[in-house]
Amino acid sequence: MQSILQDIDIGNIQSLPVALKRIRELLNYIENLLIEKKELEEKVQFLKDEVNRLNGEQGKPKVKPNKNGAKKGKPPKKDEEKPQKDKPSDDSSEDRRKRPKKRKKRKKKDTLPIDDTKKCYVPREILPEDAISKGFIPVVVQDIKFERYNIKFQKEKYYSPSEKKTYLAPLPGGYEGEFGPFLKSLAIKLYFDSNITQPKLLELFEDAGISISAGQISNILIKNQDQFHNEKNEIYEAGLLNCPWHHIDDTTSRVRGKNHYCQILCNPLYTAYFTTENKCRLTILDVLKNFGERTYLLNEEAFSYFEIFKLNDKIIDVLRTFPYGREMGQQEFLIWIDEHLPDLGPRQHTHVLEAAAVAAYHAQTEFPVIRLLICDDAPQFKLLTEAISLCWVHDGRHYKKLMPAVKLHRELLEDFLDKYWMFYGKLLEYQKNPTKEEHTLLDAEFDELFSTETGYDALDDRIAKTKAKKPHLLMVLDHPEIKLHNNPAELEARKRVRKRVVSQATRCRDGTRALDTFQTISATAKKYYVSFFYYIYDRITGTYKMPSLADLIYQRAKDQPLGNSWEAKT
Repeated sequence: MQSILQDIDIGNIQSLPVALKRIRELLNYIENLLIEKKELEEKVQFLKDEVNRLNGEQGKPKVKPNKNGAKKGKPPKKDEEKPQKDKPSDDSSEDRRKRPKKRKKRKKKDTLPIDDTKKCYVPREILPEDAISKGFIPVVVQDIKFERYNIKFQKEKYYSPSEKKTYLAPLPGGYEGEFGPFLKSLAIKLYFDSNITQPKLLELFEDAGISISAGQISNILIKNQDQFHNEKNEIYEAGLLNCPWHHIDDTTSRVRGKNHYCQILCNPLYTAYFTTENKCRLTILDVLKNFGERTYLLNEEAFSYFEIFKLNDKIIDVLRTFPYGREMGQQEFLIWIDEHLPDLGPRQHTHVLEAAAVAAYHAQTEFPVIRLLICDDAPQFKLLTEAISLCWVHDGRHYKKLMPAVKLHRELLEDFLDKYWMFYGKLLEYQKNPTKEEHTLLDAEFDELFSTETGYDALDDRIAKTKAKKPHLLMVLDHPEIKLHNNPAELEARKRVRKRVVSQATRCRDGTRALDTFQTISATAKKYYVSFFYYIYDRITGTYKMPSLADLIYQRAKDQPLGNSWEAKT
């Protein structure tokens, strides 16, 4: 940047275009200096805080600014007020997404079931002699009972001398062990769905007069839950089978005090949670296969990935000696790689495994293959599916990170963001009535909008990066039924974040698996307005009066198909 100052010669500026060019260069130079200054100030403050911490003192407190830059309790100044331009009403903006929705208050008392009826009488001593009875006025009051309910079962017993065998009457479903199905269901509901910690559960049950230990609560929550793990598998497979597109996102999740990652997959049919040690491409592939056995396949698709990964030609030549088109298990494939490519570097080794594993995933028919992922631009999601649709909201956040200090640059940024969200609104309208003509117009308008050069270098660089993602951002033109954003997965990820804040970490494999399973069942049940508590109770008691969530997924997919654009192509 120093060369800009050295090249400027005021005497040689003879024309307006040259002057404007130099002014733009200076403004960008000032902008970069201010950004660098801010970064240095933050670094200096960090070092000061670290020195204070080492000296046993506290650093500078983090105080969040008030919204809209106005002082708390005071409106902004008149010269700061700006007219708000019309923007799309969809939840594309985080601010709009946080805005509470207007709800119509519905009458509930007319439909409430009545469990008991009691009459209230007017005290006779306050009534005058001429008072005439006019009957009763109904008043419905909702309440709940919270009390101990211990049952003593008398199990009938028979003995057969000829068979030398004793016959005992079985207990009703769900009453195995020391605790009944209602208590077990309530514990699961409160811990996994309402974020009540185990110590607080213990206090709650003890207040009700239940004799129970912390270990027994833990066992109720995480032990012998195979039926629910199977239900989760059924939910996930039904969700994959009945929709070609899925949202995916991840958030950190603590296990035994170490950082893991929770992968969230969802669409309008289901939501599923998976906790993994890392979030590499092979791990995401494991999640897409529900942790089925890893297999590897070398075919033309795999070799096309080798070209993308830019593997050495010598390595590719060796790989071509591999049995072509034959699927192999992980142990056999790794042994073959070690024997024929012993000097393969770690990064190249990973690329070989990824290419062969993705090719095998696409070729197999035992498990549903996802065709499109809606996600952010993280590298681990790429190549796993035939198509990727990027989130417009996530892309828009990059523009929000620009903090121009120069007034002209702020105006350029605001003006471009208005056009950005107006184009987003047109895509929303297109989804309601997609046509080939509108497809062509929006495609051309994208090129025009994201070819804009404002003269603000940071903004122009951001615009160019958005343009480079055109095929993924405009995936909605070919598949109008998909979302333009990844908000569904991000909102589902918040449930794990809230659980992490309350309970910090799971301590064992069973606990981690139970957390994934019950959060999957809870989140999916909410999509169908099914009571999570009564669904768990129904399964624990073995009555199965409520249809399975997997069956509800199949029914909704039948009534509301979500892959119309794919079916039209086939």
